[in-house]
Amino acid sequence: MRQPRARAGRRRAGRTPQGISGAAALISAAALVVPAVPAHAAAGPAGSSPGEVIPGRNTATPALVTGIREQARATGSAADAARGHLAGKESRYRIADPARDLDPLRTTTTGTTEVVRLQQRHRGVEVLGGQYVVRMEHKDGKRVVTGTSGKYFTGLTAGTEPQVDQELAVERAVEATEAQLGGARPGKTEPALTGTARGLVVLPKGPGVLTQHVTVRGTAPGTGEPVLREVFVDARAGYPVLQYSGIKTFAPPAPGPAPAGAAAAHTALTAEPPASDTGVQGSGVKLDGTTADLQLARDTAHNTYVMRDYSRMRDTTKNVLATWDAHTQYAGDVSGHWPDGIKEFASPAPAFGKDATDAGAVDAHWAAGKVYDYYRTVHGRNSLDGRGMTINSLVGVSNYGMPYVNAFWDGTKMVYGNGDSEYRPLSAGLDVVGHEMTHGVVENSANLVYAGQSGALNEALADYFGTALKDDTYHIPMDSPDSGLVGDTLCRTKAPRDCAIRDLNDGRTTSGSFTGVGFGTDNGGVHLNSTIFSGALWNIRRDLGPALADRIVYRALTAYMTPLDGFTEGRNAVIAAAKDLKIADGDLKSVQRDFNAHGIVPDWELALGVDSDQLLGRVNTTDTSVGAGGGWWTASQSNDDGSEAYSVWAGRTDGSGAPKLISPNDGRYHVTPVTDGKTVVWQAYKGWNVDILARPLAGGPIKTLYSGRYRVSSLHVEGKTVVFQITLRHVGQRVVYLKMGETDPTEILPGGGPGRGPSTELPSLADGRIAFTDWHRENRKWRTDMEVLDTATGKRTVVQQLRPEQEVVQTALTGKHIFWLSKDHWPSGVTALRRVDLDGSGAVDISPDTGKDALQGTGLSATGDAVTVTARPADAQDRNGALSKLWQFSTDGSRRGRVSCNRGEQLWGTADSGTRVVWLDATTGYTDLVTRSRPAGRCG
Repeated sequence: MRQPRARAGRRRAGRTPQGISGAAALISAAALVVPAVPAHAAAGPAGSSPGEVIPGRNTATPALVTGIREQARATGSAADAARGHLAGKESRYRIADPARDLDPLRTTTTGTTEVVRLQQRHRGVEVLGGQYVVRMEHKDGKRVVTGTSGKYFTGLTAGTEPQVDQELAVERAVEATEAQLGGARPGKTEPALTGTARGLVVLPKGPGVLTQHVTVRGTAPGTGEPVLREVFVDARAGYPVLQYSGIKTFAPPAPGPAPAGAAAAHTALTAEPPASDTGVQGSGVKLDGTTADLQLARDTAHNTYVMRDYSRMRDTTKNVLATWDAHTQYAGDVSGHWPDGIKEFASPAPAFGKDATDAGAVDAHWAAGKVYDYYRTVHGRNSLDGRGMTINSLVGVSNYGMPYVNAFWDGTKMVYGNGDSEYRPLSAGLDVVGHEMTHGVVENSANLVYAGQSGALNEALADYFGTALKDDTYHIPMDSPDSGLVGDTLCRTKAPRDCAIRDLNDGRTTSGSFTGVGFGTDNGGVHLNSTIFSGALWNIRRDLGPALADRIVYRALTAYMTPLDGFTEGRNAVIAAAKDLKIADGDLKSVQRDFNAHGIVPDWELALGVDSDQLLGRVNTTDTSVGAGGGWWTASQSNDDGSEAYSVWAGRTDGSGAPKLISPNDGRYHVTPVTDGKTVVWQAYKGWNVDILARPLAGGPIKTLYSGRYRVSSLHVEGKTVVFQITLRHVGQRVVYLKMGETDPTEILPGGGPGRGPSTELPSLADGRIAFTDWHRENRKWRTDMEVLDTATGKRTVVQQLRPEQEVVQTALTGKHIFWLSKDHWPSGVTALRRVDLDGSGAVDISPDTGKDALQGTGLSATGDAVTVTARPADAQDRNGALSKLWQFSTDGSRRGRVSCNRGEQLWGTADSGTRVVWLDATTGYTDLVTRSRPAGRCG
């Protein structure tokens, strides 16, 4: 079968077995790079001045040096002095050539203090998160170094010549993003995702992984959420090894309606503001009914007053604080772009009226000024970047004409959703505005990577400063039980505590509350785990008082933290900043107790327990599933630091015997393996080639069954038969099967023929039969059939014709039944689990699509005894309940229960035989392959 080359035009987005949350296998939220910092201190090298040195892990460069006072070069730039200090103390820092390998990134001067940030480069290539900070005092013509901190990775040896070009990297990055985001509603099209090559980046894993960095933008298929993904594609093999969202949202993205139209064209805002009179005092009514003073400008060309504040940017004549009417814009279209045609909110009089109030514009403009004043007055910071950058707020965006109940910072501006019948426009919360603007402060200081623990730290700081500003403005005392509520003023009818998105007083701890998830869920738990750290900070604010605590946390952020810091480094930074400010011993002990109370202590990750049996620990992979059958499991694994290309391993599901290596370690990425207990079949990625390989479990040569270019999913093997799905970009999906030993694969064409759009999808395999869906046009209408094909005869049978509004998420086939997950109520993610006999009779719902027992299913696997669904409860009210878990049903629906009560995310649940299931589990903060032989039942 020949694969057509990609052609222009739109296609129905592909779906993968695990759907939105599970399209990528878990990658440890703690393993974005090498583990961070041990919490113990060590003495400095011989000959160093007195001070505390905390060593880095897997690097010879210390993570933190404090308590020193060492002369540095007084003349020249601060960056030159900082690099000179590091060079002069090579025995301590082990940085051989700071002038060559550390680029000046930013110097922040406050009074007599200088904080120099330096970006690591490996053989001229940027190292992700490789940033080192040097702190100095500069006065009376002298410079004194007082400390250093950060991550400089001394073990990097990777080559820097790519074997994969940017064209392939962009294609692989877009494919990976589409797979992680999931598919679209049948019959709907969306603006295509686009990728932009950003250059080479070294991921600091082990000796280093050279990658092509690609930014993917657009709109999530099926939800309308904005997409701005940072994807890193291995530059040797072309396989995406890391991706996370660059959009800093107020709340985790929620399911929404499908987009209804194409994206508008975008251009950058380059024109100068219209001629205006500056410094006009105006007013408006906020959504809480109070009147606010507003700083405006008079647009002399149109004789109106606009929300453009020049008064605060007194250090520049060009930069302003402006609030823009974006009610015609969609959230997915404005992230990372400046939309055409929008204007600042305007009024014929300086007193703005009801329209500006209802839109949330008055709140947004007033609050942005408050946040700017807070950072300028309290911390001496001139705007978000510290250099007076313009502050733009886009107010009232929708989700393709529907409510958008969220807000985000996209790296250049704040964007606020229009709200809904319960939630006001998101700009109505002063803490929301403070939260989003603080993301800008974080990005322009520590630049904490928005994934895993560093992302949770990013969110914690945004919540801390946003809530602190709100409480101070409204005089809410720290001992009030409502002092730590976040987003509590957004609701129209709910009480504040019922409305709040988070509570900094929720008492969460690492040992009792840390939720291990993959980067496909909440960017690795950036919101889910944020209140563990922000809760500790909030306790510090209560114990030390707001003014002192705010100074400590701000200094920790701006003078100590670096992009890949986690909870332990965050603790070290806060304690070091507190010492800088010379707080009393009793207060310092209080700070330490507050971190201890939230479980942020040495080696806290080791205390996370599970109720499953580990088959393979710390697999260190992404975007790869697991397989099971015939008493065997198979999975992909990297090495301990995640720097090697993935290899396929297999072992017995009862844990007996030692795992065996199935694939070669040849630089290819060997992923998504499956097995029937006799043969392992998997995919191998290298450059433009995607190969399907097979090898008997008993040993023998590896055979290439298929070779192509495009993404493969839904791979299954039984005996000599292999079936899979190919996503042909801009064309559609095709189910393909082959017999091992035969030359040509067979493509199962959709009922409407091979034209663009119609697809055959979601195959499953049992007893020589293939179940799949056939999505095609008939009489000018879209139609989806559930079909079965007998591979021995080639006969196709339509088992059921589905209703037009139904979307199949996944199928599973046994010798007696076809099971499938059906999404009937768009845009809801709720699915029904359905069963039908092979002849089309005996249709029954095993799990409902409404009510308290409904699930949002994303993955499905079945044996003759049980059906296992990877799903989230549709009515989950708590953080942990909203994660993907494994649910098991008897084939007649009479029994239902959880497979495991593990707290973390559970994905790729794959049935072996009977009720035994293997899956990837993130409870420990790493990705482990685990199993249970019988379901756990009800979990408290």
